[in-house]
Amino acid sequence: MMRTVDLRGTRSSRSELEGIVPRAAYDVAVAAEAAAALIGDVRERGEAALLEQAERFDRVRPAALRVPQADIDAAVAILDPAVRAALDEMIARVRAASGAQLPQARSTTLGDGARVDQRWLPVARAGLYVPGGKAVYPSSVVMSVVPAQAAGVASVALVSPPQREFGGGVHPTILAAAGLLGVDEVYAMGGAGAIGALAYGVPGIGLEAVQVITGPGNVFVAAAKRLVRGQVGIDSEAGPTEILVIADDSADPRFVAADLVSQAEHDELAAAVLVTNSEELAGLVSAEVARMAGATAHAERVAVSLAGTQSGIVLVDDLAAAAAVSNAYGPEHLSIQTVDPDAVLAGIDNAGAVFLGGHSPVSLGDYLAGSNHVLPTGGQSRFSSGLGAHTFLRPQQVIRYTEPALAEVADRIVAIANAEDLPAHGEAVAQRFRSA
Repeated sequence: MMRTVDLRGTRSSRSELEGIVPRAAYDVAVAAEAAAALIGDVRERGEAALLEQAERFDRVRPAALRVPQADIDAAVAILDPAVRAALDEMIARVRAASGAQLPQARSTTLGDGARVDQRWLPVARAGLYVPGGKAVYPSSVVMSVVPAQAAGVASVALVSPPQREFGGGVHPTILAAAGLLGVDEVYAMGGAGAIGALAYGVPGIGLEAVQVITGPGNVFVAAAKRLVRGQVGIDSEAGPTEILVIADDSADPRFVAADLVSQAEHDELAAAVLVTNSEELAGLVSAEVARMAGATAHAERVAVSLAGTQSGIVLVDDLAAAAAVSNAYGPEHLSIQTVDPDAVLAGIDNAGAVFLGGHSPVSLGDYLAGSNHVLPTGGQSRFSSGLGAHTFLRPQQVIRYTEPALAEVADRIVAIANAEDLPAHGEAVAQRFRSA
């Protein structure tokens, strides 16, 4: 079911490994033209365009794009008590971990009367995308809303595709999660058009533009986020989910197989990769994967994912080589199931989130670890991080100099300004020390 890539006895550079490791054939650029047209239509025609796009892509026309507060309240009231208890616990854990991400204001004294203050300011308004599609994601509501609230964002707008099953409304479990978090601005809209609506606003329905857009979605959502970057900030261009497991012969093949299958369950393009220095473990895991994949509820979807070019088993000489493969891949989720996970972790540079040991499954991070599950995919962990309170914060420097402190560096400012052929810069300083 899963192909094998044997790298034993070879030496490859990081760039060479990037071309070897399994990877989904997922190119955001191919959706850019269509996404741009959808965004442009929303900018031009607003509500009418969004309703037409809902009929075209979601096969239902919402009665109203903004969800009434009564619907949110009703969704909370009918929420399964067990699900509510789980969501309450998730909210509490993610809120605690998000609060720990908040940077502290600091001051640096550079001389007598010379000080630079560092402060962090939240954006005024955030737009949070919660996908529909093959699954329902109340957990993504929590993962997006809680860090925004922890950062101090005053205004939050949440969008999620309309559902035919619920008459064009947002899925009730999504609404319930929003209600538990006190979010009262929810819209039944999805896809690239929804991203455009958040970025530029839709006055006709009272939707004001946001400053940051976060949340995963399909390739058109990712393309739309790329297109509006610059008008707004974004978290990342999230693509199909990924798991990479580094394991040695101490790992339980059942645990490894279960973790691979759990991520393959998301989507046919989901990536499940095992990197191991044990050929025996590779065989045992392959057998367990075949057994579990055939028995799971979404067996057809899982089979496509595991058989795809984005999934596979990579054999390496040792755990240092396994870490090198992982760093080249830059996985969304990295699971380390070895005799000494911390020793392997010491060699890891790139990963959205890391799960250490056999009893830290990726599913834990999806729900109740306290960490955030909105993470960079497609190798983006090599240069970006997962969603957190920091996503909604902007650092700002405040400069405080007295006249004597400025005088101490005035000549040096003038010298640099003249060297750059910008004499007025130096004059702006010198002027302060001339008599009127």
